Amino acid sequence: MTTFSKPGLEQPVSQRSDLVAYIAAGARPRDKWGIGAESERLVIDRETGDAADFHRIEKLLETMEESQAWTGVREGERLIALQGQASSITLEPGGQLELSGELCRDLHCCAADFGLYQNTLNEAAARQGLAFLGLGVQPFTPLDRIGWVPKARYGIMGPYMKRTGDLGQAMMKQSAGLQVNVDFSDEADWLAKIRVALLLSPVFYGLFANSPFLEGKPSGFLSTRGEIWSRTDPDRTGLIPDLFAANADYGTYVDYALGVPMYFIERDGQLIDLTRRRFTFAQFLQQGVGSYRATVADWDLHLSTLFPEARLRPQIELRSADSLPPSMTMAVAALVKGLMYDPDILDKSLNLLQRQVLPQIDRIYPQSWRMGLATPVVRGTLLDLARELIGMARSGLAGQHALNPAGEDEGIYLKAVDPLLVQGKTLAEDLLERCHEKTRTQQVALMREHCGFEINAVT
Repeated sequence: MTTFSKPGLEQPVSQRSDLVAYIAAGARPRDKWGIGAESERLVIDRETGDAADFHRIEKLLETMEESQAWTGVREGERLIALQGQASSITLEPGGQLELSGELCRDLHCCAADFGLYQNTLNEAAARQGLAFLGLGVQPFTPLDRIGWVPKARYGIMGPYMKRTGDLGQAMMKQSAGLQVNVDFSDEADWLAKIRVALLLSPVFYGLFANSPFLEGKPSGFLSTRGEIWSRTDPDRTGLIPDLFAANADYGTYVDYALGVPMYFIERDGQLIDLTRRRFTFAQFLQQGVGSYRATVADWDLHLSTLFPEARLRPQIELRSADSLPPSMTMAVAALVKGLMYDPDILDKSLNLLQRQVLPQIDRIYPQSWRMGLATPVVRGTLLDLARELIGMARSGLAGQHALNPAGEDEGIYLKAVDPLLVQGKTLAEDLLERCHEKTRTQQVALMREHCGFEINAVT
């Protein structure tokens, strides 16, 4: 995600309590809660399925900028993002396009916001011979044939990723996900929600598995993206076990973040590389770097470089779902909102996940991207658990009474997962069956049908 500058973060920080206060300041009263979604999608050549190079993607952004609905964001001379009135289009390291919607009061607003520019974006892409795929991993193009988006932060992160895991650069250039952002009212509410978010990660990998191919062949995983993330950087990815301790609080997350090595700080519009020294934020807070001392902006930037399954930005961001077809994009947000924005359902879902997932999380978590919905949990499978959670989410959404003009509540967005729950088969398994023994041209066509963002598609 591109980090746009935030005002009011210049003040220095000198102690842990300052960092805890920044986290606590993210709390909002219930009547101010919103829901946000960010959808990454792969940009491909319509005919070959190859990853589009940056020059073609930049021309696409220029076309959107000319429509005057978006304002271009440049780094040097290169167009690397678009800012709308309430939304943004940004680029991930390999040219994956991320559409971040408005922080909305309800999912009907989110869906409308995603759909607002969808046809314009698709039409502009089609004119340039491009298309979008809602898949969790680029299915055909090898890593070394995908170029880098020319952003300074990627010039620092890319080489560092080669030192921290064998698939770190694959995460950066070949993967695409879907994130959901939720609010919290106080520390107790935050703790319950981030625990639910972390325990939902294998459910998300299992239910929304949608990346079974890598470099033209079945990878052996239903969510190859899950495997890639597990081999990226153990310092800043995965779960945060300390958050399940009885005495966990805001400070627990702060201590986790303090111990993660820093990528960089920004001064006078320039990034200062800190990766050569494995310098943690705790060390920076204590001793600074040369003449530079820690500020709130440094802490905010550092938090944006942590990639656990759920993180604070300062809202809670759930990060485990593969990128999905447009018809299913809102289902992820609906599941999250249904479970988290009704206090009774939140308690019930946390209790359920603590019984069914937490005792065996070390096994269930990695198995989820291999076995999908067939992954065993404490009793039954992820399919059984997903069915129960979807039912709870429907009840939670019905109780929130957010209706569209047709009088329908937000549970309508969960209908997209009903075929998965009935058949017990993931999108990844369906795609593997449909692409078996097909030519490359046929596979590209099937993938565009399976998870493409074609003209007139509405998210």
